[in-house]
Amino acid sequence: MKKIIALVLAAVMLLSLAACGAGKDDGKYTIGICQLVTHDALDAATQGFQDAVIAALGEENVEFDLQNAAGDSNTCATIANSFVSAEVDLIMANATPALQAAQAATADIPILGTSVTEYGVALGIENFSGTVGGNISGTSDLAPLTEQADMLQAWFPDAATVGLLYCSAEANSKYQVDTVQTLLEEKGYECQQFAFADSNDMPAVTNAACAYADVIYVPTDNAVASGTDVIDGICRAAKVPIIAGEEGICSGCGVATLSISYYDLGYATGEMAAKVLTGEADISTMAIGYAGAVTPKYNAEICEELGLTPPDGYEPIA
Repeated sequence: MKKIIALVLAAVMLLSLAACGAGKDDGKYTIGICQLVTHDALDAATQGFQDAVIAALGEENVEFDLQNAAGDSNTCATIANSFVSAEVDLIMANATPALQAAQAATADIPILGTSVTEYGVALGIENFSGTVGGNISGTSDLAPLTEQADMLQAWFPDAATVGLLYCSAEANSKYQVDTVQTLLEEKGYECQQFAFADSNDMPAVTNAACAYADVIYVPTDNAVASGTDVIDGICRAAKVPIIAGEEGICSGCGVATLSISYYDLGYATGEMAAKVLTGEADISTMAIGYAGAVTPKYNAEICEELGLTPPDGYEPIA
């Protein structure tokens, strides 16, 4: 009887393993994509990711379940849990709240983040070494913060006060402004942080920043990216220029930025996904990838209105 029971249990285990590996056996995969919100940078990253996966695996072999959380972290959690219930083969989390939601939802399904600035901060990892481990890896949109501080000084050497405007709900935004503030204060600027909780208090906080600052710095921040029209309307009217953390924000409300390609960042993430899905790479040992070279760019319309002339080496945002 014991032998029969053992044989039955072994057969059940083999059937379970076969069922779990069915998608991989036939070379077909389902990928859940959770994108925090719609704006140019995140849209480009998602497109790059999909293009890379299709290029590597073939369009007929992959199905994308793309869902947008409309800027709501709680919706990210709902989306991530739905992917787990659907037993997708991999989750792509586009932006920090999406990554945090995916991490909370599963320790088994591979998760790749993109448009995430600092993974140690996002995931609460002390002394982060560059590899998350477990079922998580991805790419970072961390801009060269030292160069951004240098850029602000090159544009506004005579400014005295800098306001650092960001959304308090985004941990990586806080990381960026803390770092840039330290760098700017070492250069002799007086700095003050202005954090808004959401779009409701964004106008009031932006007005306060304009009243204080000669120039404003905004990091790569999804709430800012979604509200550039509001910020631009306030800051341009007050004649207060903005140095932006990325091109999409700069095109909406800034005067200058050091631009990375979010499409290329997403594409690199897609290449990582293909390697994970086919077994070519182990996600637990995959180091976080970073953006390549940056391009100094300026917003010609806003510069002209504010009477600013770009330093040498800047190209206009198309």
